[in-house]
Amino acid sequence: MNCFVTGATGFIGHELVKTLLHNGDRVNILVRTVKKLELPDSENLKIFTGDLSDIGMIEKGMEGCDKVFHLAAFANIWSENKNMPYEVNVAGTRNILESALKAGIKKVVFTSTAGVLKPSDNFKLTDETDPLPETFPTVYDETKYLAENLCLEYNQRGLNTVIVSPSKVYGPGKLNISNSLTRIIKLYVSGKWRFVPGNGEIFSNYVYIDDVVEGHIKAMAKGRPGEKYILGGINASFNQFLETLAKVSGVKRKYFMIPAGILSAVASLSLLLAEHFRVKPLITPAWLKKYFQNRLVSSQKAEEELGCKITTLEIGIQKTIQWLNQY
Repeated sequence: MNCFVTGATGFIGHELVKTLLHNGDRVNILVRTVKKLELPDSENLKIFTGDLSDIGMIEKGMEGCDKVFHLAAFANIWSENKNMPYEVNVAGTRNILESALKAGIKKVVFTSTAGVLKPSDNFKLTDETDPLPETFPTVYDETKYLAENLCLEYNQRGLNTVIVSPSKVYGPGKLNISNSLTRIIKLYVSGKWRFVPGNGEIFSNYVYIDDVVEGHIKAMAKGRPGEKYILGGINASFNQFLETLAKVSGVKRKYFMIPAGILSAVASLSLLLAEHFRVKPLITPAWLKKYFQNRLVSSQKAEEELGCKITTLEIGIQKTIQWLNQY
């Protein structure tokens, strides 16, 4: 496979490129800087420096490629430039799709997020058939939704596009904002994580990084044009996540429960400091609201159509701890 990949400096993108190279695929990547790259030297890897607004570099990077994985996104919880999420996640995606259509690319796999899906009402698993919410808690989710619509639009124009929507990803890889769960695992093992937001009973879906990478590759091979596939893992409450972490690590910690009201006040203050003094917020009210929504998802479609497998939480955490011990 000859493929063009954006987002190679991110958590998922980095692991995807490593796997593609390991499989013997030829990979062209678009990155803003090579400083964040930790990829192995390979004659099958070509690096193009630029961003999603650089159409010339995008077109150059797609030369000789027949497949595109578009993972690059602006995922920060806050930006001084309010237009940045739209410029990167929406306009940038349009540039990728337009360039792919022009280049005659056979297939594009676009990485969205399960955050676009509606919260789980009465603990019912959300899947691809459920209607999307009318509004989204964060600008990130909103812009990903708009980018999904672009993928569907270009699919109608003859470009084979497939959408994949990972849930909360964890596991070995870059310890950046997109890999916050692995950072929590690391802090827990070292005794530096001692609090639980709210009562810990909010449910989320936790997916191991290898399953997400494999889901991308299988979506490229088997995904149907214009379809969306949830790449999820295990549905569990945060308390259950910590209980599994305690069991696997062999370390039992005591926690401090932080009431939602206190977290809300901290989020509001953080946003105020960010807006007036440009202090990077720890959390914002929008992201906090999203955290306190139950988000249980079904990956049945990806399992049945793509052949995706799900790693158990216990095995995933065990592999993550083993990696951290060698990190």
